[in-house]
Amino acid sequence: MRDSDGFDRFYAATTGRVVGQVCAMVGDLAEAEDAVAEAYARAWQRWGTVSSYTDPVAWVRTVAYRIAVSSWRRTRNRLIAHERWGSGRPLTQLDPDTFSLVAALRQIPDAQRRAIVLYHLVGLSVNEIALETGDSVSAVKARLSRGRRALAPLLGPMATSAVGDGEHA
Repeated sequence: MRDSDGFDRFYAATTGRVVGQVCAMVGDLAEAEDAVAEAYARAWQRWGTVSSYTDPVAWVRTVAYRIAVSSWRRTRNRLIAHERWGSGRPLTQLDPDTFSLVAALRQIPDAQRRAIVLYHLVGLSVNEIALETGDSVSAVKARLSRGRRALAPLLGPMATSAVGDGEHA
């Protein structure tokens, strides 16, 4: 039997944050919302198991990221349709700084973007990122370093506050 009250509390407490994190990783709010919705649906189907994990949010975020990445073709087609016909939604759901950060993140490689988001926006340690992504600690450190270097000229003065100075990783 699933604990619907526990899942409802988990969903209410985490969904907004996870959408923001996945949006920053994939660079598209609509795609992030779709992927996160699907990830939470899968979490509900497996709630007996997922709720026992040390970090169920990490499970949802990882599943959402994988869903988003595996659906790039559908996303591209959906974006073309939205641009052509309009989405019917306001385009400015993010504050200007977040919008600028997401736009800059779109310009760096996916692996670097994911590491930057997980470290600086989610607040995971290098070891936690390695566990979540299946990469080595040294690969995560390299992606963080390269990602920061790539973002610095894209963000200008915002770079220090947005992605830090890199002393921690």
